[in-house]
Amino acid sequence: MNLLRSAATVGGTTFLSRILGFLRDMMVASAIGSGPIADAFFVAFRFPNMFRSIFAEGAFNSAFVPLFAKRLEGEGEASARRFAEDATSVLLFALLVMTVLAMVFMPALMHVFAPGFGDDPQKRLWAVQFSRITFPYLLFISLTAVQAGILNSLGRFFPGAAAPVMLNVTMICALFFVVPLSANPGLVLSWGVATAGVVQFIWLAISCQRAGMTLHLRWPRMTPDVKRLLALGVPGVIAGGIGQVNLTIGTMIATIQDGAVSWLYYADRIYQLPLGVVGIAIGVVLLPDLSRRLRAKDDAGAHRSLNRALEFAMLLTVPAAVALAIIPHDIIKVLFERGRFHAADTEATSIALAIYALGLPAFVINKVLSPAFFARENTKTPLKFAGISVIINVISSFTLFQFFGFAGIAAGTTIAAWANVLLLGSRLWRQGHLAPDAQLKRRFPLILLASTGMGASLWVGSMALAPAFALHFVASVSVLAGLIAGGMVVYAGFCQFVGAMSLGDLRRAISRK
Repeated sequence: MNLLRSAATVGGTTFLSRILGFLRDMMVASAIGSGPIADAFFVAFRFPNMFRSIFAEGAFNSAFVPLFAKRLEGEGEASARRFAEDATSVLLFALLVMTVLAMVFMPALMHVFAPGFGDDPQKRLWAVQFSRITFPYLLFISLTAVQAGILNSLGRFFPGAAAPVMLNVTMICALFFVVPLSANPGLVLSWGVATAGVVQFIWLAISCQRAGMTLHLRWPRMTPDVKRLLALGVPGVIAGGIGQVNLTIGTMIATIQDGAVSWLYYADRIYQLPLGVVGIAIGVVLLPDLSRRLRAKDDAGAHRSLNRALEFAMLLTVPAAVALAIIPHDIIKVLFERGRFHAADTEATSIALAIYALGLPAFVINKVLSPAFFARENTKTPLKFAGISVIINVISSFTLFQFFGFAGIAAGTTIAAWANVLLLGSRLWRQGHLAPDAQLKRRFPLILLASTGMGASLWVGSMALAPAFALHFVASVSVLAGLIAGGMVVYAGFCQFVGAMSLGDLRRAISRK
């Protein structure tokens, strides 16, 4: 398997999903803005969005893929399929119980997840209602996670990567056809989320059937293999989903300030584009690659894969972070400022986006370093570090919130991400599993240099094009797209000039087996 080519497949599909997600969020911003319904819906949407990211974007696979791949290669498809069926049955039973309890006790849970809504009974009532509708999405996304893990182990990355597209398409249809007919758009959007879970499950079920891996539901049994999966999976899911956990904590604190939940949500949606296209894509394909190399005792190949993954991640992530930090206002204004999303919302969301941008490289590096532990069936160490990261996030977010409001929450999330990188990287380095090679050491400073040059060009371009961002929608989007495209061309030119990366290097990396 070619690591970069597979990452490009996942990243390209994720890019399509994120673009559709932008379209969805632009429609959401116009329909509900940042008012009480928006805050209530985004709290409710945080539940399925958190679990989608944790399960569908690789964290669940941290335990499932190595165990499934081991049976697939050592014992054949029948044994691997039986393991997947046993795992699915136990997971489904546990999640059914969890879903029923959550829906019954949702009013009490809302005191925990949205403590600031207590002063607004109507907002709290909406949040409870919306969350009860969206929460069953957890059942379907968990089943699709198993199916995606199977397909990833077989080298079929496209179906799992394309599943989030179904979520966005379903919600766009709800926004376009149903919201205009409803007095409560938050209610319509919540049902759209629930429907999307069913659509994603059907998509992955058909894909597994085409791959010859149709799963049949069994009576749940705690077999030794399932116990091993849970022992590895629970820590892996928590550790792999630490970014979403920290964002959820931020949402909880943000409920104290009116509008803050919405501002942080919209900023989060922007920086999720490079995170999904680069970090999550590399993490998804790196895990099975490292697992196979380590089972084959190919330590040199494992080191090489990790180095190239880090190099490729930084090549794309550093310029993205610079761009989001330099022109956040232009991006938010063009994408969201219309309908019920006002200029004040643009200012606030831009601040959050710029702060998140400072942590973007850390979010991506976390996605690259974690598979180095998971491939060795070590999920406890990342879990321990994730716990430390959560503590840092809670303390820093709550403390900074007292002085800077919602911006302090974004800063706390960024600080926690970098703390997690330092913990993961230092442990891998001490164990001899992370050793930057000469190519990575040489190219990383050059990537920083090229990104700085690109940032300067974006700043100049933004100043020159400022009046155009106030034009009508199509014109302003075209201008923003042109500015970003120009920045990409400048960055590519700088990379070629300073030697950070050339087109020939990329072609050879993608074509290499």
